This record gives sequence, C-alpha cells and structure tokens, in this order.
Amino acid sequence: MEYILQKFGSGMHYIIISKKTVASLTTKNNNRVLCILNGKVELHCAIMTKKEGGHFINIGATTCKKLKVKDGDTVTATFSADNTVYQFEMAEELKEVLDTDPEADTIFHSLTEGNQRSLIYLVTQAKSVDKRIERSLKIADRLKNGVTSARLILK
Repeated sequence: MEYILQKFGSGMHYIIISKKTVASLTTKNNNRVLCILNGKVELHCAIMTKKEGGHFINIGATTCKKLKVKDGDTVTATFSADNTVYQFEMAEELKEVLDTDPEADTIFHSLTEGNQRSLIYLVTQAKSVDKRIERSLKIADRLKNGVTSARLILK
C-alpha cells in the first residue's frame, strides 16, 4: 500500500496508518509491527496514536536516507504483527555479552520489554563492531550496578 511521508515539527518523519490496518495488526497487549518500506528496509516499530486522532509509525532519518525519500514523497509499506522475541533485532554483540554473563542476563530479562528494546537500540546505533562490544559490556556492568534506565546507562 502507498503512503505519503510526512514530517512533524520536531523533524521526525512518519506515515499515517488506517484504522483498518491498525485493527488487523494489533492486540490488547501488542502494538508492535514489522514494516517493510519500498520493499527494501525492514523496521520493527510501534503503532502510535496521534493527538488529533489516527495512528502512525515513525520513520527515522537513517531510514529516509537509505530510501532516498523526504517529506511529501510516496513510500510503499507492508505490515505484519511483530511476534519476535524482543520485537526488535537483538544486537549480536549484546547477545554474546549476556550469554557469557548470567547475572547481567537475568537482570536484562527482568526489565520491561520496552526497556530491553531501548538497551538493544543503544547497542545497534553504534556503527563499529568495537563500539557495539564496548557498549554491550558497559550495559552489562551498569545493569549489575543497579542502573537499568537506558537514559542513564551510558553516562
């Protein structure tokens, strides 16, 4: 299906999703979906509610650059319910660290799903493998020291 890429005043891009699409993909406990844009980029995303009514998904600047699209452009999107374990692609580096550190692994898996996704995101945003490993190790260490907030964990 085709959608018009729009932009919030804050600069974040998004597409509006129909009520019918939202109803077919979400459940009481899950508003997370897999979205494939222009047949090229797969995103794990949440269906959000607009203040004015309606629903949308955010599309980050990196994704827009990959697709070479901007505000007002038409994109194609297909959706499916996201039934993956973390509803986000687990960073291999973080998985390895957690696999070798049972204490950090236990703490990580005691966190809310949203907090788990936030920590995974922190790792995946690093461009180099070395930086992803460094972040993964720091996250494990901070978790064991009682810091579980993604906002505070890398400080």
